[in-house]
Amino acid sequence: MHRLHPLILGLAGSLLILPLAAEAGAPTDQLRAASEKVIRILDDPALKSDGKALERQAGVRAAVADLFDFNELSRRALGRHWRPLSEAEREEFVLLFRTLLERTYLPRIRLYQGERVRFVGESVDGDAAAVQARVLNRRDQEVPVIFRLNRRGEHWLIFDVSVEGISLVSNYRAQFDQIIQRASYQGLVTRIRQKLATGDAVDEAGFPAATKPK
Repeated sequence: MHRLHPLILGLAGSLLILPLAAEAGAPTDQLRAASEKVIRILDDPALKSDGKALERQAGVRAAVADLFDFNELSRRALGRHWRPLSEAEREEFVLLFRTLLERTYLPRIRLYQGERVRFVGESVDGDAAAVQARVLNRRDQEVPVIFRLNRRGEHWLIFDVSVEGISLVSNYRAQFDQIIQRASYQGLVTRIRQKLATGDAVDEAGFPAATKPK
C-alpha cells in the first residue's frame, strides 16, 4: 500500500504553493503564475493565524479556480460511466466532484514546509501537454510529478496529476467504478454527498487508498 504524498496531492493547494523556477512554455508559465498568486496569499501576515485558515483556503481556491478543467477531470474519472449520463447529471457530478476535491485537498496547504519544484521537461502535442517536474523536500528526496493539460482557447487547463506513477484520475476512476459496479451511479452520488455532509476526506472515510500500479 502506498499513499499519495499529501503535499503533492493538494491539487488546489500544496503543489501550487511551491516556488517554480525554470524556463518553459505556456503550460508551465500558467503553473508559475498560479503559484505566485498562492504564495502571496500564504505569505500574507494577516492570514497566517489558525483563525484565518478558512479565509486562507478561500484565497487559494480563488487563485487556482481557473487552472483546472473540472469537466474533463470528471469525465475521465467516471470513464465509461460518463456516456450514459444526461447533461443535468453530468453538471451535477462535475460540481460534486469539484467540491469533493476541494474539501479533501485544500486543507493540506498547511503542510507546506519549504519544498521546491524543479521542472525537467515539457511536451506539447497539439492541444495536449505534459509538464514533468521533480519535487525536492528538505531531506533532498525527489518525487516525480507529471501535470497533464489540455488547451482550452488561450489557456492550458490541468485534467490530471501523476505522482510517482500514480494518476489522480486513474485512482478515482478505479474507486468510482468499483462503487458503481457494486451499487449504481446514483449510489456513488449518494456516497459522495454523504462524504461532503460529514466533512470526511475521501481517502480517509471509506474509499480505497491509492496504490501504485502493478
